[in-house]
Parts: sequence; C-alpha cells; structure tokens
Amino acid sequence: MLILTKSIICLMLGFVVAIIMGIFLIPFFKKINVSQSVSRHLNERHLAKEGTPTMGGFIFIVSVLFILIIFFFIGSVKITSNFIILISVFLFYTILGFLDDFLKVFLKNNKGLSILTKFSLETIIAVIFFAIFMLNGNNTLVSIFAWEVELKFLYGFLILFMLVGSSNAVNITDGLDGLCAGCCAVSFLTYGIIAWNSSYVIGYQEIAIFCFLIAGALLGFLFFNFYPAKIFMGDLGSLALGGALATVAILLKCEITLAFVGIVYIVETLTSFGQILSIKIWNKKIFRKSPLHHHLEELGYCESDIIKLFYTISLLFALFTLIYYVWL
Repeated sequence: MLILTKSIICLMLGFVVAIIMGIFLIPFFKKINVSQSVSRHLNERHLAKEGTPTMGGFIFIVSVLFILIIFFFIGSVKITSNFIILISVFLFYTILGFLDDFLKVFLKNNKGLSILTKFSLETIIAVIFFAIFMLNGNNTLVSIFAWEVELKFLYGFLILFMLVGSSNAVNITDGLDGLCAGCCAVSFLTYGIIAWNSSYVIGYQEIAIFCFLIAGALLGFLFFNFYPAKIFMGDLGSLALGGALATVAILLKCEITLAFVGIVYIVETLTSFGQILSIKIWNKKIFRKSPLHHHLEELGYCESDIIKLFYTISLLFALFTLIYYVWL
C-alpha cells in the first residue's frame, strides 16, 4: 500500500507542477518568439503549425528536478551512485538537446548540431556513465529471457548503443502532437513498476520515484502538447527522455525490455533508416514519407488517429513487458 501511495503522490505532483509550469512558460516563450520553422517537405496540416513555441521539454524537466530537490531536503530521496548516474545522464542530454534547439531557434540553423558533434558528445556521456557504473561495482551480465551473458568491457558498447539509440529514436518519434510525450509516459510508468520490484538494485526507490514523477509531468505536459499542440517538446525534451529511458533500463538490469517498452521508437527509427538506405542504394522510396507516422498521414489517416494507434501499441507492449518481468 505504501508503494502505491508513493507512486500516486509522485504522479500527481509531477502532473500538477507541470501544469503550473506550462501556464507560465508558454506565454513567456510566445513573447520571446521561441519557435522553429516547420519543414517545408511536410503537408499543409504541419505548415499550419508554424509559429508554435518549442523547447517545451523545460516544462517536465524543470518540474521533475524541482520536486526531486524538495524530496531531497525533506529526506524522501537518498543520493546513491545509481541516482547520480540517472540524473547526470538526464541533465547531460537536456543540455545536448538545448544546444541543438538553440541553434535551430535563435541562430535559425534548422539542421542544428552536426551528426558528428552530436555523436561525439553522446559518446562522452556514455563513457562517463560506464566509468561510474563500473566503479560502483555493478556487474556486466545481461539477461536474455532464461540466459545470462557476461559482456565484460563490451558492456560499455551496449551502454553507448542504448543511450545513442534510445535518445535519437525518441527524438525521431517526436513528430506529431502528443505522440512522443504519451508513449514516453507509458514507458516510464512501466519502468516505475519494474523499479519497485527491483530491491536488489542500489537506489531502486529513487529510480521508481523518478519514473513516476516524469510520467506525471509528461501527462501534465500533454495538457498543452496534445493535438492541437500549444507548445512542442523540442530536442531538449526528446533527447532527455530517450537518454533517461535507456539509463533506467540499464540500471535496473533489464536491458532487453527496452526493445519491448520502446517498440514504437524502434519502428519509427527503422522506417526512417530504411527509407534513407532505399533512396541511397536503389534511388526509390519505401514509404511516402518517413518516419512511419508521416507515411500514415500521407495515406490519409488523421493525426489524432495515428497518435491513438501508437498509444495503444505502446500500452500493449508495456503490459507484455510487465507480465514477462514482474509475473513470469
């Protein structure tokens, strides 16, 4: 009962603080014109969104950090090595996303950070993560259903792959109003439940609290971000969410579950990657537009229906993950 109470309190606090943040932040962003030009290759429905404020990730990021600071001072969370890793990655990816958004919004460079620069910074984050992870005495075993594989130093490459893959996959998914935020809320709720059942992990309670806080804050953000969006998440939000999601999966030692919890992000990324390969090799498109959500739009599906479909898929795979991890 205590765990359920803590979870509900965290959800509610995250939701309420994010709502309050949004009420004050959105008018301010409009006033200083924090908006990004909509890509010209998208359809008219997206062109109509020109001028909508971006960098809305500040709403849930600041909300979560603010509540965690209060929790720390009242003794509700403890500073553990795993908690430091999680918050550090969350902040590093926020900064990385902010730099990307800053170039796009204020310097009018729609390409943002170059791929090489972004990957280099993400690699540095992964190396720091791995160093702290190993110094803390964590093992490098990976459980794949009934089997365990010892990766040793190769675990560092797994961390790099998961962090880079997850952050960029979530970033690609952030293409429709409310799509990324809703799917990520489901993902973090799933890992919050798993965390409460992972007492063998150092700082598992803090990880659970973080997951429920961010899920609640994302639901609050959806109040402003759901179709039609009053504010967009921006790269600072999507990169932070993707990085934190991978970090939680690694710290809870359930790396394989990210393939199921993040099924929407993976499909979105694969369709985008497949489109690029097809154009470069055969000079032909597999999809009308990539990633998948834009392809579905081109087929005539309305934005809200696509979002509901992806929410349903995300929820079904989250339930499958919980059945596998908690009950089996």
